[in-house]
Amino acid sequence: MKILRAALLHTKPDASVPQGFALEYMEDAGLLIDGKGRIADKGRAEVIIERWPSVAVQDERPFLMMPGFIDSHLHFPQMDMIGVCAPSLLPWLHTYTFPEEIRFRGSDPENPKRADAFTLELAKQGTSFAVAYSSSDALATDQLFQAFETRGLRAIIGKVSMDQHGPRELLVPAAQDLKASEDLIAKWHQKYNRLFYALTPRFAPSCTPGLLSDLGHLLKSDATLYLQTHYAENKAEIEWVRQLYPKALDYLDVYDQFELLGARTILAHCIYMSPRERDLLLQRQSIVSHCPTSNLFLGSGLMPLSSYAEQGIKLSLGTDVGAGTSLSLWQTMNEAYKIAQLLQAPVTPEMLFYLATLGSAKALGQMHLGSLEKGYDADVQILDLGRKKSLERRWGRFPDSSGRISALIHGADDRNLVKLMVAGRDISLN
Repeated sequence: MKILRAALLHTKPDASVPQGFALEYMEDAGLLIDGKGRIADKGRAEVIIERWPSVAVQDERPFLMMPGFIDSHLHFPQMDMIGVCAPSLLPWLHTYTFPEEIRFRGSDPENPKRADAFTLELAKQGTSFAVAYSSSDALATDQLFQAFETRGLRAIIGKVSMDQHGPRELLVPAAQDLKASEDLIAKWHQKYNRLFYALTPRFAPSCTPGLLSDLGHLLKSDATLYLQTHYAENKAEIEWVRQLYPKALDYLDVYDQFELLGARTILAHCIYMSPRERDLLLQRQSIVSHCPTSNLFLGSGLMPLSSYAEQGIKLSLGTDVGAGTSLSLWQTMNEAYKIAQLLQAPVTPEMLFYLATLGSAKALGQMHLGSLEKGYDADVQILDLGRKKSLERRWGRFPDSSGRISALIHGADDRNLVKLMVAGRDISLN
C-alpha cells in the first residue's frame, strides 16, 4: 500500500446533475492505493495520512494527479503515417494506407520493435487504455498484444478483418479469418482483466456478406467480446456502401442486418447519421468514437458532438492515428472543442475531459476506470505544469474549474507528463 500526495483533478459520477458527472479539484489530495492497485481511500492529504499513519507517502507535490487517458480508436500500422496527405478518405486508404499495412506482418523481425514503440508513444501521452486496430495479420496482432502486456497498459485490440476490395496481401478468406480471431480470443481476451479482444471488420466495403455474417455469429456467442469498425466517415464511403447493399435501409442497417451492433460495438467517426440511424444506434447502445483530428485532416466532416450527447448516445474520443494528427488526447480535445464551435453547438471543457477519461470508460463498460474516486483502479497520470511556463501561468490566471481544464486542453502536451501508473504500478516511459 502507498499514499499518493499531489493536487488532484478528475471527474466523478454524480447522479444528482443531468450530465451525470462532476468535476473535482483538490489542491492537496491523498490517494490510498492498496496492494491490488485500487484506490482504497481518497481525501485531503492530511486526513488520509492521519487515517493511515503506517502507510508510506509518495509525495508528488507540486505536481497534478489525473486519471489516465482512454483512446477509443487508433491504428497500430498507421503510427508513422501521420501527415500523409490525400484528397479524402478512400484515395488515402488505397494509395498510402493499404501499402503501409502490408509491412506490418509478424514474420517481419522489425514488427515486435514497432509494437513496443507504439505502446511507448501511447504511454508518453498519458494514455493508459487504448482501443487499437492491428493489421490483418494474426501474428502481428499477437505481437501487439504482447507489447501491451509487457508495457503494462490496458487495451482492446483486434486483427483487421477484410476479404475484398483491398490488396491481395491484406485479404484473408473468411474461414481463415474467423479461426485466427478465435485463436487470439482464446489467448488474450480478458487476460488480467486488462487486455480484451475486438472483432474488427475494417468497414462494410472491405468485408463480404459471408465474413460479416461469421463475425456477427461470433460476436453473439460471447457477450464479453468487443467489435470495432468504421461508419459514416465520408460521403463517398456512404455512397459506396449504398451501391454494395442497395436493399439496406442505410449504412447502419448493413451492420444491424449482420447483428454487429451492441453495447460493446465501437463505431469510429459517425459524422453523417440520419435520424433513423441515430435512433437505431441509441437503441442498440453502441459507442461512438469521435475522431476530430482525423476528420479535419481528411476533410471528412464535422461530427455534431453536442447533439449526440443531448440524445444520450454513448460517446468517447479517439485519436485515429494515422489519419489523426496526434496521439495526444489533449490535442484531440482541443480539436473537438473547435469543431463544436464551428457547428455553433459548444461543448464545455469539462465534458471533453470527461470523455477522455470517465466517460469513455463508462461507454466501454469498464466501470472501474476513468476516475480517482474510492473503489476505482489507480490508473493515474502525474503532470508537471511547470515544464511549460505558458501553461503554468495560464493555470494560475483563471483558477476556476473550467479555466483549469481549458488551460490543459489548449496548453498541455507530452512534455508535462512525469509519470503514468496502471493499477498503481509505474509504466515505463523509456
